[in-house]
Amino acid sequence: MSDLFAEYPKAMQRSTAFDEMFSPEAQLRSEYSGVNDVLQSLTVPDVSARAETMARTFLDRGVTFDFAGEERAWPLDIVPRIIPGEEWNSISAGVAQRVTALEMFLNDVYDRMEIVRDGVMPRSLITTSAHFHRQVHGFSTPGGVRVHISGIDLVRDDTGTFRVLEDNVRVPSGVSYVLENRRAIAKGLPEAFSGAAIRPVEEYPRRLLSALRRTAPEGVDDPTVVVLTPGVYNSAYFEHTLLAGMMGVELVEGRDLVCRANRVYMRTTEGEQRVDVIYKRLDDDFLDPLQFRADSMLGVPGIVNAARAGNVTIANAVGNGVADDKLVYTYVPDIIRYYLNEEPLIPNVDTFRLEEPEAREEVMDRLAELVVKPVDGSGGKGLVIGPDASRDELEALRQKVLADPRGWIAQPVLQLSTVPTLVDETFGPRHVDLRPFAINDGEDVWVLPGGLTRVALTEGSLVVNSSQGGGSKDTWVVDQDGAETGEVSTAVPWSTRRAHRSTQRVWPSAFHTDTNPSSDAYDEQQQQQNQGGAPC
Repeated sequence: MSDLFAEYPKAMQRSTAFDEMFSPEAQLRSEYSGVNDVLQSLTVPDVSARAETMARTFLDRGVTFDFAGEERAWPLDIVPRIIPGEEWNSISAGVAQRVTALEMFLNDVYDRMEIVRDGVMPRSLITTSAHFHRQVHGFSTPGGVRVHISGIDLVRDDTGTFRVLEDNVRVPSGVSYVLENRRAIAKGLPEAFSGAAIRPVEEYPRRLLSALRRTAPEGVDDPTVVVLTPGVYNSAYFEHTLLAGMMGVELVEGRDLVCRANRVYMRTTEGEQRVDVIYKRLDDDFLDPLQFRADSMLGVPGIVNAARAGNVTIANAVGNGVADDKLVYTYVPDIIRYYLNEEPLIPNVDTFRLEEPEAREEVMDRLAELVVKPVDGSGGKGLVIGPDASRDELEALRQKVLADPRGWIAQPVLQLSTVPTLVDETFGPRHVDLRPFAINDGEDVWVLPGGLTRVALTEGSLVVNSSQGGGSKDTWVVDQDGAETGEVSTAVPWSTRRAHRSTQRVWPSAFHTDTNPSSDAYDEQQQQQNQGGAPC
């Protein structure tokens, strides 16, 4: 073991977590041998200098995030998170299985609700979800696809088993950081990067564009695709810009689009151009002021009716948030069994449904031992970690749960796996999670190799979200000794197959007609842009 990790075994002993780089006996895991060899050849100042160079590169490229009102360089740690290819194949298959089942679930609950009829889930659980939208009930989506893009959050428990922590099939964010992390680490740790058989991530934009085009409305041979953003003040605006640029499509705001006769058009310098597919990066509540929030300045009046008429594809589909509901999450193993007649390949984290009296009573007695989460929360907001909470915080939580049991779930405190992380010129174990991203084109579910690893930069912290001060690691899926590197995908049996393969088409930049809005309207729009997309 190099001097860089001389104190690491002592730090590992302060936790029961599974460490990704070292065994409990402080033996290096084989997949990390190349990275370890390179780090052994460096001094702490060398490593710190490389980390600072990566941070400057992020700032130069505009890869930043907002933390407590301050714009910071995206925090990427120099030690990658490495997953052996054989293990990743199992993860990929499990993610694809889950996305396939959630796709079928959403198509069902916005149609005949057979899962309710057959007694698998209670109707009230679905209809009381904050993100179940009756406005989109009863009409199908092009190609039968609702979940075009998904991010399934995984954690590895103290036994080394991957578990699903939550599902993100509404507005999953963070894939831009996967692409930028790879670019940065290739320069920051080139000796290790060039010597490893790492599965690439660069094909994600091509896969995404292909999926969006293939799920265009029927009869459209050369679809126009756009990315719809809340605007420059949204924390994920960099991602919106990057993906639109890499796909070669227009990045638009709601004011760039207009609906007429149940069709959507984009204002361009050459006149209005019909739009066929909209990759929306704002929450449903802001999408259509005629259907949802009437005060929304970010959406497009009439866009839901255009989708209902089958004239535009909205990705991800409106109403997907019901599958993100953390109470629905507790039923996903049953959803998989019901629709696919298969056992889940990746288990859930054990979860208490607090609307059930017996579970609620037990949780009330154990609040100080558990993690309690709001069912419609995101970005780590609203969760309470019992062991870290004060007596007053626990009492306030108790009252909230008793007032609204449907709005909360509880889980045991998992010691998320750790990876060596450079903090203050010292390598220490920091807890990580993993968000693999999947793309569904109506025929197959393709899972991006690796995904986004988020890391809690404070020792002992279990909150990895960047919006709460977390950082990230590049995630390497590494094939060793000539192992099979083939992609793993899961066929989607319920989809309509498409025969055409369209070529890319780029339209002129959209322009804004309201370049001098009133101050009050501008302030309200800025606030909505901050709210309009889910945090990472």
